[in-house]
Amino acid sequence: MEENLKQLAKSGVTPIIKIAIFGPESTGKTTLATQLAEYYKTVWVPEFARDYLQEKLDSGRGICDIDDMMPIAYGQTKLENESALIANRYLFCDTNLLVTKVFSELYYNFCDSLLDKAARTHQYDLFFLTDIDVPWEDDGLRDSPEGRESIFEVFKQSLIDNKKTFITISGDKETRLKKAVAIIEQLTAALEMGFSSADFLQIYQHGIPIENIKRQLCIFKEGMQKTILVNPATINHGVLKLSDVEFEQKADFFVANKSSLKLLKFVPASGAATRMFKFLSTFLNDFKLGHETINAYINRKKDTELSLFIVGMDKFPFFKEVDEKLREIYPDFNKLKSDYKNYYFIKTLLSPEYFNFANKPKGILPFHKYPANIVTPIEEHLHECAFYATSNNHSSLHLTVSENHQEQFEAIIERIKERIEIKSNSKIEVSFSFQKKETDTIAVDLDNKPFRDDNGKLVFRPGGHGALIENLNAIDADVVFVKNIDNVIQNDIHQISFYKKSLAGVLLELQFQTFEYLKVLDSGDVSEEILSGILVFIKEKLNIELNNDFFKFKQKNQIGKLKDLLNKPIRICGMVKNEGEPGGGPFWVRSIEGKQTLQIVESSQIDLKDSKQLKIFGDSTHFNPVDLICGLKNYQGQKFDLKQFIDPESGFIVHKNHAGVDLKSYELPGLWNGAMANWLTVFVEVPLSTFNPVKTVNDLLKKAHQPL
Repeated sequence: MEENLKQLAKSGVTPIIKIAIFGPESTGKTTLATQLAEYYKTVWVPEFARDYLQEKLDSGRGICDIDDMMPIAYGQTKLENESALIANRYLFCDTNLLVTKVFSELYYNFCDSLLDKAARTHQYDLFFLTDIDVPWEDDGLRDSPEGRESIFEVFKQSLIDNKKTFITISGDKETRLKKAVAIIEQLTAALEMGFSSADFLQIYQHGIPIENIKRQLCIFKEGMQKTILVNPATINHGVLKLSDVEFEQKADFFVANKSSLKLLKFVPASGAATRMFKFLSTFLNDFKLGHETINAYINRKKDTELSLFIVGMDKFPFFKEVDEKLREIYPDFNKLKSDYKNYYFIKTLLSPEYFNFANKPKGILPFHKYPANIVTPIEEHLHECAFYATSNNHSSLHLTVSENHQEQFEAIIERIKERIEIKSNSKIEVSFSFQKKETDTIAVDLDNKPFRDDNGKLVFRPGGHGALIENLNAIDADVVFVKNIDNVIQNDIHQISFYKKSLAGVLLELQFQTFEYLKVLDSGDVSEEILSGILVFIKEKLNIELNNDFFKFKQKNQIGKLKDLLNKPIRICGMVKNEGEPGGGPFWVRSIEGKQTLQIVESSQIDLKDSKQLKIFGDSTHFNPVDLICGLKNYQGQKFDLKQFIDPESGFIVHKNHAGVDLKSYELPGLWNGAMANWLTVFVEVPLSTFNPVKTVNDLLKKAHQPL
């Protein structure tokens, strides 16, 4: 009899995809099964127990009992196997042996070993667990509606205990069908790509569309299309240079017009300080205290960073606190030799037991030492926000943080915000967001196959700061100041604020003129004189070159083309002169269509084996943007969908490591690289004093981060 419980094995070039509808009675299983079968033009497997028990009741043999469990199991298996032979690609099972097993255990506290084994071994590509959010209906065979919640949890737990792949389906019948179809389409694509049902569930729970996974795997195999550099953007050829008087005028224009605008400062602050202390972590791993001197280690490793750290140790803002902790840990600290003091200082600074600085976000670390207190980057950003991102005595600061670090940011902000508000005579609204899990990307091994951890699970990695375009897209503001968490200084906030206001003035002037032209174009009443003025404006102010084909169009088509060119978000990028810092810069690049546009390009985006491209990259005169000022709304006051302006071909393939194993990861187009590739872009040179990032802890020893 055991073989009668065997499930028909999958076969054929395109095997049947089996979906089991699973859940307690009166939860809409039959409704969903019939809906899906009709949608996919296939068959569904009805519940054998319903007709079996109805016949038993009608014949006077009573209601269901323990002796009915095996006949029901045999009948259900037979129905499913017969249906599988005639199914059209999909088979939807109103119930299955696991349901019979749960009912047997729930009502009779017993399950036949044959049923138990079959229920565990029957395979389905996915289970839909039907929720209890639909009304209970009495059909004469069902039990009572009491205790639905506890019975539902029993069913859910049985799926978990038996390691079944399931997704809960809730809502009315239309909502359930729509959701189920969307899931089945994604599941089908995943199975066709060679993923298992368990893989699909992991991808689904991560929120990543399977199309994204498919595209990323294709990128790993085929490589990224390289950016074609034409020329570096230079002064008067892509980079705007303003005089002191012009900077003043732009700042005044911003101040005069900001009252009608909602301003916001956007700070990516989720980055950990791991790289900031990397050379110290390497030292702790490699150095053997007592076997050689630190000086010998420095000479052997040529570690000038470690030497600079030790020489300047007492100038760090965290020195006093760490020093006090050392004297608490080691009562005879003063008697130790200098090598031991220095080694223990570094160890205590990075130890998870004490300060754990390398594993904390940069934003909450001590950066600056003032006469009365030690200040973190987040405090400096709050001060800056009040200085230049305030309108009508109100300013907004938005931080993208890691979810597990938000409380640490909030604690600092709660402690200092009121003091800053009183000093600046403004209210500061602080909000947070997290990098969305659905922007994570799949990792692959060196053979471009999906990378798996020791438990066989797929490995996903954060998609890089380009993922934050999603966070920026959710912002409701007219003008947004974007600045990295570590680019703050201790001195001269007035100068920093002045240049932010100036860049915002550049934005507003361009935006006002762009909006005026768009309104005229919208009206359709465009004279030759106005059309000529627009063409001069987009060439001289927006660096947009039109090819000769434009002038062959009729005016109606020219108007449409100009509206497409102008109706975009705007970014003003403050650029500093390149003084040898690693990173990208502003370039004229050529698109696939042959158009030349201004873009910010990283070295990883170009073909470094091409000597001409390498030379152009090396001739860059300016560095990555210090600041971005963004206009996120169109001329009708509506928010742009920023995702529509991303260049999807400008991501990065990077090499990473997972538990000691090399892998490859894909990073999304960078926030101010490909994620803003199709914005209106203006590069403005700003003084080097506005650029003071803290990439390593030793940067805190620079003048901009030290007390006057």
